[in-house]
Amino acid sequence: MSEESLAAAASCRAGETEPGGPPPLRGILSRAAIASALLFCSMAPLAPAQQPDHDAAPVESLLLKDYRPRSIYRVPRTEIAKARFPVIDMHSHPYARSAEQVDRWVRTMDELGIEKTIVMTGASGERFEAYAELFAGHPGRFSLWCGFDYRGFDEPGYGPAAVAALERCAAAGGEGVGELSDKGRGLRGGRRDAQNPDAWGMHVDDPRLDPLFEKCAELGLPVNVHVGEPIWMYQPMDEHNDGLMNAFDWRLDDQPGILGHADVVATLDRALARHPGTTFIACHLANSSYDLSILGKMLDEHPNLYTDIGARYAEFAPIPRHVARFFERHQDRLLYGTDMGFERDMYLTTFRILETEDEHFYDFERFDYHWPLHGLGLGDEVLRKLYAENARGILARRRPR
Repeated sequence: MSEESLAAAASCRAGETEPGGPPPLRGILSRAAIASALLFCSMAPLAPAQQPDHDAAPVESLLLKDYRPRSIYRVPRTEIAKARFPVIDMHSHPYARSAEQVDRWVRTMDELGIEKTIVMTGASGERFEAYAELFAGHPGRFSLWCGFDYRGFDEPGYGPAAVAALERCAAAGGEGVGELSDKGRGLRGGRRDAQNPDAWGMHVDDPRLDPLFEKCAELGLPVNVHVGEPIWMYQPMDEHNDGLMNAFDWRLDDQPGILGHADVVATLDRALARHPGTTFIACHLANSSYDLSILGKMLDEHPNLYTDIGARYAEFAPIPRHVARFFERHQDRLLYGTDMGFERDMYLTTFRILETEDEHFYDFERFDYHWPLHGLGLGDEVLRKLYAENARGILARRRPR
């Protein structure tokens, strides 16, 4: 091959030459040189990471929701078989619907080193008791948490009946309350029906909830509270929203009359101050992964506050060094949680993010953002506390009945 052909070939191999267009080389090459270079490029095999996907749609018609990048970085990948230390999952829900599914869940827990799972039902009355019966076949492996009864919340005299319902749940084995959820419009009921209505307009700092939170303190029931959503859901759905791929499905920017992100998180801050004897858990890192100083300030000011990391791995794994430092500082107040079902691979992904220093990997089975994940590489002391030690301290506060 001539020197001209070699130059054109090098340009083509570097992705600089497009067939049918002029090669971006200085000077003018002969047609023979161009033809020879194109033939050389067509014969050269692609690297494994560059092999084309013949089933892929043309890029011109690719939709954002279908974008599923594959990492081509040749970096270490850690294979994890189970958690490094025993685990208590402080954020789950009644995903199992039958005794057989509960059995399968326990087998997965045994395999991966999960000693207990907190199942937040959000239910009260007979519905909570039905959940308690479903999980009763595995004593000690599940902790069932109930919800508040919001019936009549907007009528005079709300409170005593709801307190009685809470006491009934505790008598039936309830060991906590949650998850109480408010994305800005108000507290949501367990099933949004006549027995579990939404409490729109009532937030966690509402005085009408004072008797309930004080009863939780008396009974030693921790309260798991979900305030807000990740900040991207409140931002305009435009080209500047870097969480757009996931945020669009959960958007809140188009809902009039709701509290903004800062305002709804502030309702938790005020509730913490109103009820210093009640143990609160801000789930999902108080939906403040984008600015952990918000959560850090509340943790510093309120010793009755803990936080779980459930279902926010995709939000904090892109900034592993910053998050690892935050976890180190607040290691006594962190709780492991999942909130993503009970499949084996889900747990392993969470362990990989927490334990390893792996870089630039994806899990589109669970997370819909476009950005890659990175491991935090947490130390053993932090992991022990995060995985179970802090949770044991909280669960031990339950008053015997």
